[in-house]
Amino acid sequence: MENQLDEIKIVKPEYQWYVIYTAPRSEKKVYDRLLDELIESYMPTYVTERQWSDRRKMVEVPLFNSYIFVRLKETELSSVLRVAGVVRFVYYLKQPAIVRQREIDNIREFLRQTQGYRIKVQKGDKVQVSSGMLNGVSGEVIRVNKNKVMIRIEQIGLSVVATVPRSQLQKPLLQV
Repeated sequence: MENQLDEIKIVKPEYQWYVIYTAPRSEKKVYDRLLDELIESYMPTYVTERQWSDRRKMVEVPLFNSYIFVRLKETELSSVLRVAGVVRFVYYLKQPAIVRQREIDNIREFLRQTQGYRIKVQKGDKVQVSSGMLNGVSGEVIRVNKNKVMIRIEQIGLSVVATVPRSQLQKPLLQV
């Protein structure tokens, strides 16, 4: 029996998406430097509201902290490491991790579809958990914190209180 690996021909496109790890909180500066070096880059971002002691402001923040995608040839990897703020490439199976174009497109589509999405809840609202261990469970909001919401769940005649991340909540659909 011949070695089957000899028969497999790996066709590798010339340009691939790779993932780089940046110094903490320097994604935007590194992204700008990569563009200055004419390196095709993608840093997915979203807009969120941030609170300072004296004001609130809408700011654009990276979707993935300390990660940026770069598209280049394998022979150009070393040029990226020379950019100030780039720490290293992300590796998978001892090779720089390659991200498929389809996955980059999925990230872009996700950000497009969820742009401006934000659930507002307040004490007394009826909500439903949309993911996590309590997926599908409905309850009433009894307290709202910065990133978590405490809900009262009443099922089988018992009242249970659970603290759930806001990202796992949705307002239930109205039934007609």
